[in-house]
Amino acid sequence: MTQKLSLAGHPILPDDGTAGTLVGRVWRPAHGAWPAGPSVVAIRARGVFDISRTVPTIADLLAQANPAEVVAYATGDRIGALEEIVANTVAEQPSPEFPTLLAPVDLQAVKAAGVTFAVSLLERLIEEQAKGDPSRAAQVRADLGTAIGGDIARVKPGSDDAEKLKQALIAKGMWSQYLEVGIGPHAEIFTKAPPMASVGYGAEVGLRDDAEWTNPEPEIVLVVTPDGRIVGATLGNDVNLRDIEGRSALLLGKAKDNNGSSAIGPFIRLFDATYSLDDVRKAEVSLEITGTDQFRLTGRSDLTQISRDPTELVAQTIGANHQYPDGVVLYTGTLFAPTQQRGAGGKGFTHAIGDIVLIRSPKLGALVNRVNLCKAIPPWTFGARDLMRNLAARGLL
Repeated sequence: MTQKLSLAGHPILPDDGTAGTLVGRVWRPAHGAWPAGPSVVAIRARGVFDISRTVPTIADLLAQANPAEVVAYATGDRIGALEEIVANTVAEQPSPEFPTLLAPVDLQAVKAAGVTFAVSLLERLIEEQAKGDPSRAAQVRADLGTAIGGDIARVKPGSDDAEKLKQALIAKGMWSQYLEVGIGPHAEIFTKAPPMASVGYGAEVGLRDDAEWTNPEPEIVLVVTPDGRIVGATLGNDVNLRDIEGRSALLLGKAKDNNGSSAIGPFIRLFDATYSLDDVRKAEVSLEITGTDQFRLTGRSDLTQISRDPTELVAQTIGANHQYPDGVVLYTGTLFAPTQQRGAGGKGFTHAIGDIVLIRSPKLGALVNRVNLCKAIPPWTFGARDLMRNLAARGLL
């Protein structure tokens, strides 16, 4: 049996530590008259503080006029040092007597924007043209480069130049549904996961066992209030099954929404004097994949190269046409599309069971997860009904 790689030893906090307003969720063991359950926590220099009596859910926090100010003034029990909670979260057998980290979202809709970078646009075209066959990817990539010509990253979505390129590609028989959302006026916005289904720092992320071409998608995840304001951000891994999506866009739900396919964390960093939307706009996201086969891959994504501003993506997600009374979190898409060869056969990169995926951004910290099969990781059992009953039992509703 292959030895598992450890999830321990990865710094979790942003480069400036706890200088910003960091909020998350933990599973807290039973204490006093309270049964075990999820608690909203503030991450401070003196430790991790349960602020559930002020805001029982992240959804309640996002409903406030100034979420960062609410967290700054909220009081609550100190439940431990962050280092101790992290260590228990990533332990091979976490102690049920000590808290563990959860995804820092709860009742929010989990949405994602696709095809928001030129590189990812080309990779979606490759998936489509290759019909989900990874062995054809290299040749399709070369053919598309010749057909498109120039730098597609310079084309502003919805512009006159985009329309001219569209017509030129139609004439060449190269138009695609991915080009429609990549350079057309409408962004691709899809449902990544149901509320309460995302996993957090240290959890296993899942792959279907009938997928053969898979990869992580390291992304910034925007945190949005019910009235459409972006008030913070976190990190996300939009686990993707490239062969399944490539066979048909109608299989997007099966390729994207599975057990453990949405990882978010480690914490939400709310906008305050230390962090703003401009920090999001210029964020860099790095990725490192380490396999039990000694394979290692690194990459990076730079939001300065995104084709649509974060505010435009949010405006196409929430507004007059669609409301989210519990707030929404929105994956912004990725520049990273791994093509490095892993093994023989010219199939490029695909995940192996046991891979460690580390996603990091200087202002947001790090999200680390281990890859496994969807059917082998813990099933999702604690949903919105369970949350409501749990909060009621703890006297928080």
